Amino acid sequence: MSILLDNKKAHLNYEVLETFEAGIELFGFEVKSLKNKQGSLDGAHVIIRGGEAYAIGILVPPYQQNNTPKDYESRRNRRLVLTKKEIARMADIESGRGLTIVPLSMYIKGDRIKISLASVRGKNKRDKRETIKRREVDRAIRREFRDR
Repeated sequence: MSILLDNKKAHLNYEVLETFEAGIELFGFEVKSLKNKQGSLDGAHVIIRGGEAYAIGILVPPYQQNNTPKDYESRRNRRLVLTKKEIARMADIESGRGLTIVPLSMYIKGDRIKISLASVRGKNKRDKRETIKRREVDRAIRREFRDR
């Protein structure tokens, strides 16, 4: 499994409650761009409309600017490939108070590109400070044991 994109700020800004795996519909030149690790998941989220799930706000720049269609939009809505049961579960989560579904990473599994999604709750400033403090303490402990 090769990770193509990673949402680095997701674990800082959100409390991850549950994770999902989904397929994503892409154009061929988008796949090439992702395999070159170009793109971003910052600010992206998932919505459920009409019995289908869509990823909103994922940035995938064109692989070759001159060979892409003129009307290509790099932050277009991309449909996610999920079962009806998974979509129903995500719709329940989305309708829940204060919960959002965000992408955590995009990766290659077999010959397909998959996206890891998570249902999350936003953190407040105090929780973010605690997360940073815990990370620094863990880093110091690892450094101490490594030096021995």
